[in-house]
Amino acid sequence: MALVHSELCVGCGKCVPYCPMGAISLSGGVASIDQDECVECGLCTENAICPKKALYAPESFPWPRVLRSEFSNPHCPHRTGVTGRGTEEMKTNDVTGRYRFGKLGFAVELGRPGTGARFRDMEKVTMALAKIPGVHFEEKNPVYALIEDPHSGKMRDDVLDEKVLSGIVEIMIDEAQLPDVLQALKQVEPTLDTVCSVDLISRVQADGSIPALDVVRKLGYYVSPNCKTNLGFGHL
Repeated sequence: MALVHSELCVGCGKCVPYCPMGAISLSGGVASIDQDECVECGLCTENAICPKKALYAPESFPWPRVLRSEFSNPHCPHRTGVTGRGTEEMKTNDVTGRYRFGKLGFAVELGRPGTGARFRDMEKVTMALAKIPGVHFEEKNPVYALIEDPHSGKMRDDVLDEKVLSGIVEIMIDEAQLPDVLQALKQVEPTLDTVCSVDLISRVQADGSIPALDVVRKLGYYVSPNCKTNLGFGHL
């Protein structure tokens, strides 16, 4: 965990505004870090913020504390081998062609800087989605690695209280299941102690239309369409 050399700290307060979780404060004239709120993002210890070098981090973190760094610090490699919060298909469908016509991808993003998210809230989402027949969790997703039972969506008990900047739950469904998934998320959302957003991944029809968007709008949800075109420069 991020720590303070109290004998070096002069209480200048320069580190306080840099913490995205507001975990750093001044107490008794020296910096103090709320370890429960700290997500080990490394921002305070890796960017020479402190003029006296009073902030430091241990060489390694114990389990399950290490998850905070893996999910929050972009310089920390994740044990799944995924270099981001989600898989390649979160950004482009051209990597594996996973989302075929008739299939939809969902990404439920929990947490943001200033709020964060605990795996306990992510478990609420995975358990709600697991109740829908045919829902397939993306196995290469970092959150999936912590799911103990994919059939129920239950996560490991020892990780539930760990807090990270954000996490993403990825699933794939048939287009016909879209209303069921949105309804499940609508029901679980009030129980979450964090913010969340939903990404819908779909192929575009030959005429440029996206039928799933019409379904979402008819159900009363606001949609902000985005599109990414892969030019294929990586396929030489």
